Amino acid sequence: MLPVNPQGHPGDLDDYDLKDTNPQLGEQWPNGMGYGGRGWMSGERFTSTYDLVEQMFYLYVRVVKAKDLPLSSITGSCDPYVEVKLGNYKGRTRHFEKKMNPEWNQVFAFSKDRIQASMLEVFVKDKEMIGRDDYLGRIVFDLNEVPTRVPPDSPLAPQWYRLEERRSTGKVRGQIMVAVWMGTQADEAFSEARHSDASSVYGEGVFNIRSKVYVSPKLWYLRVNVIEAQDVVPDDRNRLPEVFVNVQVGSQVLKTKTCSSPTTNPLWNEDLVFVVAEPFEEQLLITVEDRVHQSRDIMLGKTILPLNIFEKRLDHRPVHSRWFNLEKYGFGVLEADRRKEHKFSSRVHLRVCLEGGYHVLDESTLYISDQRPTAKQLWKQPVGILEVGILGAQGLLPMKMRDGKGSTDAYCVAKYGQKWVRTRTLLDTFNPRWNEQYTWEVYDPCTVITLGVFDNCHLGGDEKQHVGTAARDSRIGKVRIRLSTLEAHRIYTHSYPLLVLHPHGVKKMGELQLAVRFTTLSLANMIYVYGHPLLPKMHYIHPFTVNQVDNLRYQAMNIVAVRLGRAEPPLRKEVVEYMLDVDSHMWSMRRSKANFFRIMSLLSGMISVSRWFGDVCKWRNPVTSVLVHILFLILIWYPELILPTVFLYMFLIGLWNYRFRPRHPPHMDTKLSWAEAVHPDELDEEFDTFPTSKSQDLVRMRYDRLRSVAGRIQTVVGDIATQGERYQSLLSWRDPRATALFIVFSLCAAVVLYTTPFKVVALLGGLYYLRHPRFRSKLPSVPSNFFRRLPPRTDSLL
Repeated sequence: MLPVNPQGHPGDLDDYDLKDTNPQLGEQWPNGMGYGGRGWMSGERFTSTYDLVEQMFYLYVRVVKAKDLPLSSITGSCDPYVEVKLGNYKGRTRHFEKKMNPEWNQVFAFSKDRIQASMLEVFVKDKEMIGRDDYLGRIVFDLNEVPTRVPPDSPLAPQWYRLEERRSTGKVRGQIMVAVWMGTQADEAFSEARHSDASSVYGEGVFNIRSKVYVSPKLWYLRVNVIEAQDVVPDDRNRLPEVFVNVQVGSQVLKTKTCSSPTTNPLWNEDLVFVVAEPFEEQLLITVEDRVHQSRDIMLGKTILPLNIFEKRLDHRPVHSRWFNLEKYGFGVLEADRRKEHKFSSRVHLRVCLEGGYHVLDESTLYISDQRPTAKQLWKQPVGILEVGILGAQGLLPMKMRDGKGSTDAYCVAKYGQKWVRTRTLLDTFNPRWNEQYTWEVYDPCTVITLGVFDNCHLGGDEKQHVGTAARDSRIGKVRIRLSTLEAHRIYTHSYPLLVLHPHGVKKMGELQLAVRFTTLSLANMIYVYGHPLLPKMHYIHPFTVNQVDNLRYQAMNIVAVRLGRAEPPLRKEVVEYMLDVDSHMWSMRRSKANFFRIMSLLSGMISVSRWFGDVCKWRNPVTSVLVHILFLILIWYPELILPTVFLYMFLIGLWNYRFRPRHPPHMDTKLSWAEAVHPDELDEEFDTFPTSKSQDLVRMRYDRLRSVAGRIQTVVGDIATQGERYQSLLSWRDPRATALFIVFSLCAAVVLYTTPFKVVALLGGLYYLRHPRFRSKLPSVPSNFFRRLPPRTDSLL
């Protein structure tokens, strides 16, 4: 199976916007159509929690078990399996060897839209190693007589049926327990059912196409405070050791600094922080090492500690420290050595605890979906409910080649808080219709739900894309929705563009259709949350450094990816990394430009106000200038009106902007991301590996380009520093004449301001600044000339 290089839809430059949709949401049971009145419910509509998806009807067949099956006349045994047949669709259970009373408990689902037969046949067969399988019997169901079940009704009880001969001429030996009913995707059997449209999947692929709900592992920060060590004896008794401590938890390794002076009783008092997950599978490995050379360290002792012996801390109160004996490296081979070690042992002083008051960050803080601390005792009550109906996708591009044509086997993953959901995989379709609904509790509305669409490359038999290369599920696109941008109790039905940045540019891979509803539970709790800190209080009492946050987030992401990869079906590492934006911190010229223009758009408002005020001062519009003068005089005469006027102005602006409020959630913006006008070489650089895998000449060219950009940034930073140093030199006497003039001016200003009412000073100053251009000079003002003559420290730079 070879990967297809997906090309964007032609003419998609104007097709990157969000689109309104009008799906038929909720239950719509047929009345007097399709199957008979017994087979379909007639009467009032039953309520259900599946009101954000389109109703999809399925014929469910649960094959439970069989008994008293006849033995084969040839082999004298029975290897039974069941085949469920509906028209051209067949489903088959696994077979058991030499078992006359097998239990399968498997469910088959047939989509109503594809049913073209009126009879359902269930065959019991005996698997033969050579030749055709033996026919043991069958049962037949008339679809007009199949009952309908709607949750929350109890599941339909399976019944025993006597097997019949092929031509229904009589009964044969053996019985089978089966349940057959009509239902929807709200049925509990939906997620475990073997669907008729996935009959070509076999082996491990059967599990890889099912829908699944995952829960992220419970993550803790493990804080190891390495205080000191005692009686550390080096191998060379003629020298004092230069000691440091190496701490390892799983694949995470951190070291303390080497003790400042060689000693046998070193002191560090350093904090090392790790990420661990329940259940605690790793152990804490402490090794004390001696740096005998710049490139050589010798282990002097070690101890291995299980994580479940340490205290779980909920706040900043200190935990008790403990001494741990160090096992001498190489001891334990001889009994005499072991006795000697117990008599005299080095030891290390540690304060170790599991931090329950922090939220372990496993995703970018820009798109955080959960802010609760690890300890459940510290959780607040939820403030709302988030419901998402994943309806389907449209216009997906072919992601791989199968049988000489393009194909896509799409599934959708949604992540919010600790709960991940995965829809079932729909095979070989560019317009999949999942219609699955999921619910999350919301503890903070200022969070983001992330949904990604992927192509399943693990369907059995196609596990290798290239020789020696494991298949990876391809990313089709991603959607983020910030809950705080949603109106409460409103259903948003939109089609979101799936945009992916490729080395050759941004591509639209299709559209994802969603129905989203955010329900608030308490207005008082919601108001309280907006005044509450974003993260738990431990993040502010004992904050981590920026480097610690980045490293711990990377370790947390790895742990989550490993744990979710063990589930069935596994949520693979490439999927978890894409959903958690693992590479969001990597350098990108495109992202740098996007962030620069975001800053410029913020400053544009201030620049516009300054230009407008400049036009007022220059009397470009005399009416506006006169009105500003009048407003200024009123505020000077009644200064107590200044703050009320400012807040009233903001209130009126807010009311005015309410007319133009966004009518739909925000989505991926190619212009804001600077993805449409990006240079191809900049994209190639963004997709480069770390460390680089490009040629030396290309790397040199990019390095020179980066130097030129950094040079311009360096000039701007230098100009800002120059202005600040000029302010410092006002009173530093670096220029004695300038400082003398300034302090004399300050004394005169103090006397004048003390004797003159503030209203008069403000009035004269304001009128002078707003004076008519006829009374202005084109030359710079005296204060500006004085300030520009002040000495910065640029003359001291090399």
